[in-house]
Parts: sequence; structure tokens; C-alpha cells
Amino acid sequence: MAKSNKETMKNKAISIYLDYMASVSANPSSIHQLGVEAKNKLQSARKKVAGVLNTRMEEIIFTSGGTESNNLAIQGVVLACREKFLPHIITTNIEHPSVLKTFEMLRGRKLAEVSIVPVEENGIVDPRKIKREIKKNTILVSVMYANNEIGTIQPIKEIAKEIRHWKKNLTPSPLSLIRRGVGERCIFPVFHTDAVQAVNYLDLNVETLGVDLLSLSGSKIEGSGRVGVLYKKKSVSLAPLFGGGDQETGLRPGTENLPEILKFADALEEVQEIKEKEIKRLTKLRDYFFAELQKVSKTVFDTRFMINGDIKNRLPNNVNVTFPKIPSDLLVIELSEKGIMTSAKSACESSQADGSYVIKALRGDDDKEVGGVRFSFGRQTIKKDIDYTVEALSAILTKLKKWYD
Repeated sequence: MAKSNKETMKNKAISIYLDYMASVSANPSSIHQLGVEAKNKLQSARKKVAGVLNTRMEEIIFTSGGTESNNLAIQGVVLACREKFLPHIITTNIEHPSVLKTFEMLRGRKLAEVSIVPVEENGIVDPRKIKREIKKNTILVSVMYANNEIGTIQPIKEIAKEIRHWKKNLTPSPLSLIRRGVGERCIFPVFHTDAVQAVNYLDLNVETLGVDLLSLSGSKIEGSGRVGVLYKKKSVSLAPLFGGGDQETGLRPGTENLPEILKFADALEEVQEIKEKEIKRLTKLRDYFFAELQKVSKTVFDTRFMINGDIKNRLPNNVNVTFPKIPSDLLVIELSEKGIMTSAKSACESSQADGSYVIKALRGDDDKEVGGVRFSFGRQTIKKDIDYTVEALSAILTKLKKWYD
């Protein structure tokens, strides 16, 4: 992208942010006139988000980001029933660190029993394997909608269906019941999905998905505020993680970051308007990139590179590949020197010396070629960017061929 265009976009973003800041001058919890105006803007943003998710305003909770939303969902469910019985929770082995490490923490503190279901070689979990892990004390299943490293899309609707089927055939215990008038129905396990990576490209209708809890983050939406969202179905009980005020229905105390929330709500709506067009455009670019990478790999190594994750059931903006025996961290550094920003694993794990646990989950710990490099596309990505990346990568791989020989 031309420097002048980048400067124009930067100035526009600054201008928009200053407009949001200027429009907010009071605490939404205050009862004076400016506070009421701020509260109305907050509720307007909440309504926009609820509209996109096809739910009610009171089921939308604003947080600081995706990590907090995931923690509130997982710990909140566990802590809400921990004193009644020892809960059991289920997830997969390729979840975001904010989910996996929270599960590990809860198990380490003996607050919950944990089952971690391995995904298949294509990076997708079998819904039937999730169902087989459900027990009478299972209170939560958490499966991410789309993986942050390899972009694979999980069968959320099918998993929800398996959970419903398990509930239907269960003779419920008093611990798993909620009274609704004269009737009773089983509410456990509740189903949570981390939809942070899915927000730009996948269906977010919580009714269609069949989820009880859903996490979002503005960090993955261009032009959005740095804020998070947790959708919580009305029937689900959560315990707050922090003490403090009664903001966000008492589940997230602290004054809401209104400028960021307003930006998020507007950006989320905008994403829905351009979603279908972007999916088609980026899918075409992604497939073109795969084809060009195959040519490079064949030319340099006389072998094919490896695509990490299912080739079809993946996000349109995600390319994660392994070049045999070429260290992924080294590739990331070399590409960065040429102005191409990639990653070898989740940013939340970047300080760890080990390779990507997601790639290892697909290829196994014994595979010496476990490194993967992720290329991510966005609204500003065009074919010229792909061509430049392919040219640069070809030169880098040729230089690093000694790692292969």
C-alpha cells in the first residue's frame, strides 16, 4: 500500500477516535444529565451488538477483551456451582491460551475436573468425541469457533446438537435442573465458544449456533475499539471474577470504556455489511497464495510444503504452512526484514521457547517438522501484496536451503 494511503487511513482513524472521545464526557453510571447521556450511548452500543448476535441487550456484557470474556465464561460457570459439587469441564487441545491455561489453572487448584479432547489431523474436533466425554457432573463445554493459528472452523452447530441430544436422554439430577414454572429442564452442560477469530467472516447468530456463551474481541476487527464482549444466555448463572460496582449486571465491575465500546459496536455492524464480499475476495487471494507457494516449494525443495489445518473448513484470511525442516521462527524474522509480518504461534505464547502446541497437536511431538508460519490477510490485502510475499519467500527459502540439505 502506498505511504500516502497509509497516512490517510491513520489520520482518519485518529479523527474518528477523537470524535468518539469528544462525544463522551461522563460516567455512564452517574445520574446527572451527562451521565444519563453516556448511559444512553452505552445502551445504544449494547443494542447494536445484540442485534448482530440475534439476542437481547441484557445478555450482552462488555469486558476488556477476549481473554477476560473467556475467563468470565469459564471461571464464572465453575465458581457459580463449585460449592455444590466438583464440576467437570471439557475443551479441545488447540484452544487459545486464555482457555487452555484457565482450564489448567482450575484443575491445578482442584476447582474442576478437566477433559481435553484432541482434534483430528485436519485441526477439527469430532463432535461425537465431545459427547463421549460428557458426564453427569459436566457443567461446561468450551470449543473455539475458529482457531487463531491455523484458521480451522469447528463444527459448533453439530457440537451444540450433540450436547442437546445428551441432555434430552439424561435422567437429570437435582444439580442439573432449573425450574421454569411447573416444568424443569436440564441446563448443564452449558456450551461456550470463543468466537474472537470468527467475528469478521462467520455467522454470529447465537440462536442458530446453539451456544449459551460466546466471546468476542474488538482486536480482530479493523477500526474497532480495544474491548471485549461476552454473550451470556439469560438462564446461565455466572459468578463475577472481580469485586466492585454493579456495572454490566454485576458481572464486570468497573466503569465501562465507553469510547472503545462505541467504536466496537459501529465496527461490528460494518463487518456484517461487507462480510460476504470480503469472504469471496479473500478466499480467492488465499487459494492463489496456496497455489503460488506450491510452485515455490517445488522449485526450491523439489517437494510440497505442508498446509496446516483443513484446506476447506478454514477462515478465508488464514494461511498456515510448514516448509520441511526450515525453522519457523527464522522464517518469521527473515520475512519481517522484508516488511512482511507473520507469526509462528499465538502472540500470547510468543515469550515461550517451545514451538506451537497447535501445530504439534496436528503433527505430533515426534515430528521434527512441527514449525508453522501463519500469514493473515485483511481488508487492505491485494494481489500485489501476495506476489511480493511469494517473491520474497522464494529468495529467503533459497538462502536457507542449507537447513534442508
